Amino acid sequence: MKNKITSIKEYDLICVGGGIMSATLALLSKLLKPDLKVLVLERLDAVAQESSATWNNAGTGHSALCELNYTPQNEDGSVDIHKAIDICTQFETSKQFWSYLTTKGYIKNPVEFICKVPHHSWVIGKDNADYLEKRYQAMKQHFMFNTIQFTKDIEQMKQWFPLMMHQRNNDEAMAASRIERGTEVNYGTLTKQLYEILDTEFDTKVQCHKEVLDVDPDTNLDWSVKVKDLKTDDISHLEAKHAFIGAGGGSLLLLQKAEIEEKEGYGGFPISGEWLVCKNPDIINQHNAKVYSKAGIGDPPMSVPHLDTRYINGKRELLFGPFAGFSPKFLKEGSNLDLFKSIKFKNLHSFWGVFWHNLPLTEYLVKQVAMSFKDRMNALRVFVKDAKDDDWEILVAGQRVQTIKKNEFEGGILEFGTEVVSSKDGKITCLLGASPGASTAVKIMLDVLEKAFPELLNSTEAIENLNEMIPFFNKTIDESFFNEQLKKSETILQLN
Repeated sequence: MKNKITSIKEYDLICVGGGIMSATLALLSKLLKPDLKVLVLERLDAVAQESSATWNNAGTGHSALCELNYTPQNEDGSVDIHKAIDICTQFETSKQFWSYLTTKGYIKNPVEFICKVPHHSWVIGKDNADYLEKRYQAMKQHFMFNTIQFTKDIEQMKQWFPLMMHQRNNDEAMAASRIERGTEVNYGTLTKQLYEILDTEFDTKVQCHKEVLDVDPDTNLDWSVKVKDLKTDDISHLEAKHAFIGAGGGSLLLLQKAEIEEKEGYGGFPISGEWLVCKNPDIINQHNAKVYSKAGIGDPPMSVPHLDTRYINGKRELLFGPFAGFSPKFLKEGSNLDLFKSIKFKNLHSFWGVFWHNLPLTEYLVKQVAMSFKDRMNALRVFVKDAKDDDWEILVAGQRVQTIKKNEFEGGILEFGTEVVSSKDGKITCLLGASPGASTAVKIMLDVLEKAFPELLNSTEAIENLNEMIPFFNKTIDESFFNEQLKKSETILQLN
């Protein structure tokens, strides 16, 4: 029987992918202009099943309070905190939006997805301790981080994270910092709540089991989105004034099909992840902290080891990792052919450049893939000396695709952040990359709106609404303003 083919022309915005990015973009759009016709398409049977799923991401409110890769050390020994300031601002922007949704009654109980867990940085060795102290001195001078604490005292560390201080002594060179206001975020729960708001308050439903096969311009200067119903195999051609590709690791393959010149040279390198998860409640209850350390020399930023308290489905958990692995899939539920399909003649030079200039990354991945359970436990014992094999198990996390983009000098470079690729007119936008991802979703989606719907953001009414929703939007942030909004969001989100 021949597949049924239908054509519908009625959407202002089609979002591909049922994760937190599409949820945030769709909700922002509807809040600013409720009569917009918005559609979200998801290939799986429910939303938040890939990168936004609770177990598939770190769950840290990435606010640069503890992540050392955001505060690199310069050649002169000083520490650069500019990226930390930027990331912190973006996370506070997300908190402001969530606070607005809570104030309006859209989010009923914010503690279901966010709670307070102190953020720490911890290092061993004299050189690392000296670096961490310089970082502390630099951050202490900025109002966003002036509550930071620092110590080299083992007794103080016993107060901060006692589990990690078992079998330690004063002869070990260690240092740690702490910022009390750190958070733990369940992005899976948050994403589902955002889609529930879209459904119940704005009559915008997610269509699941819908795989987007292609996105192309049509004669009316709109975009034709070719969709396959995975239950019936029927094909639909939907038309939208704007299309957003936010399908996590699957975004690259779809971007490559879009007929825009801006896609040229982009590629992706898939990296899978694993966690060690604690099974012993007695051990879990000894640690209430997120503790980040330094990546090894030559290791990529995503390899930064951390021991994290998590709250998942109302239960306290303890994770250590991440451990990288290799899979040619671009999604956890993807195809083993994804990587090979993504390699084209026009991005082959980028791939080769990345490989040639990132040999340490290749070496790192080979070592990670070869790690046994015993090797992983030995890595954990750097943090928890008396960790026992029987108390921990391996859990496979989400699939990440690190962005490869062309570079004039190196052929191709590997990007470790998130990147928005857009056509010149902003009619189609695509999000590539990973961390800090979900934590900065609101700022990233505001950038998408500026490209796709500039008229939506520039009207007097929209500016007034945005000032209420996101006080930081297009504002200069000084100490008084920052502290005022920080206190407000902490109160509304019950983080006090």
